[in-house]
Amino acid sequence: MRIMIMGAGGVGGYFGAKLVKSGCEVNFVARGAHLAAIRQSGLRVESQLGDIYLPEVRASDDPSAFGSPDYIFLSVKLWDTEAAVRAMTKIIAPHTAVLSFQNGVQNNDLLRKMFGEKAVMGGVAYIGAGIARPGVIRHTGTIQRLVFGEFDGGRSERAAALLEACTRAGIDAEISADVRRAIWEKFVFIVGLSALTSATRKTIGPVRANERTRALLLEIMRETVAVGRAHGVNLPEDYADKRLAFVDSLPAEMTSSMHNDLEAGKRLELDWLSGGVVELGEAVNVPTPMNLAVSAILALYANSGEAAQSRWATR
Repeated sequence: MRIMIMGAGGVGGYFGAKLVKSGCEVNFVARGAHLAAIRQSGLRVESQLGDIYLPEVRASDDPSAFGSPDYIFLSVKLWDTEAAVRAMTKIIAPHTAVLSFQNGVQNNDLLRKMFGEKAVMGGVAYIGAGIARPGVIRHTGTIQRLVFGEFDGGRSERAAALLEACTRAGIDAEISADVRRAIWEKFVFIVGLSALTSATRKTIGPVRANERTRALLLEIMRETVAVGRAHGVNLPEDYADKRLAFVDSLPAEMTSSMHNDLEAGKRLELDWLSGGVVELGEAVNVPTPMNLAVSAILALYANSGEAAQSRWATR
C-alpha cells in the first residue's frame, strides 16, 4: 500500500508515521524548515501512547517525486487547499483515492470537481497534534482516530483495505456508512470551538463557564446544524445541544488550532469555518447572524502573515 501525506504537520505527520511503522510505504510532502529537518534528521513523534522515530523518511516538496499513490491524505490548512490540489493533479491515477482530513466541508466539493466523484472518499481526523519544532510532531492527549468512507455509503474494497492498514498500525479507525454526516458532526464542533476561542482569545474553560459566551457558542453551533440540515445532511435537530454537553467534558485548557494561529500571527481558516457556514447558509436561505458576526470580528486577522507563509501549510 502506497500512501502520500499531502501536508506533513500534526495530522499528516502523526498518522503517516504510524502507518510507516506498520509497513506501509508512506511519502510525505512538506516544505520549509520542517522538510529540511526531516531530510536531515528524520521524523519524530512525541506521544503519551509511545514515541516514534523514523530515521529515514521519504519526503519532498514535490508530489510527483514519488509517482502515483493508492491513497492521498490531504491535511494542509484549508486556505492552502487549491494550491495543494493543483500540485496533486500531476500524480492522480485511476486507482488513487483522495481523502481530506481537514476541518471544513467545502473542500470535498473542490476535490470532487477536480478529480471526479469516484476518486474522492470522505475523511475525518480526531487528534490533538502539531509541529512542536521542525521535524518533530507532538501528540497531546490520547485521542487518535480516523473515520472515513465512501460518499455513497457503500463499503468498498479500498475502504476495507485502508481500515486494515490503520488497525495494523494501532490507529483507532472506522468506516462510516454516512461519512458526510460524520464530516458535518466534526464541523459543527470545530466551527464553535474555533469561533469562541479565537474571538475571546481564551481556552474553552472560561468560554463555557460564562453565561453569555456559552450561549453564543451554542447559537453558533445551532446555526451550523441548521445549515447542514438544509443541505440534506442527516443531523438531528438538537445536535448542537448534544455537542455543548460534549464541550463540558473537555479539558478546560483545550483550544482550537485557529486560536493558536491567531496568537502566532498566522493566517486563519476563518473563511472556511464560520465564513463557510455563512456562505453555505446563504445558498439555502438559512440566516447565520452569529457566524457572520464572528467572521467580521476576526476579519482583520484572517490573512495575517499571508505573504510570509509558504504553500502547503500543515495542520
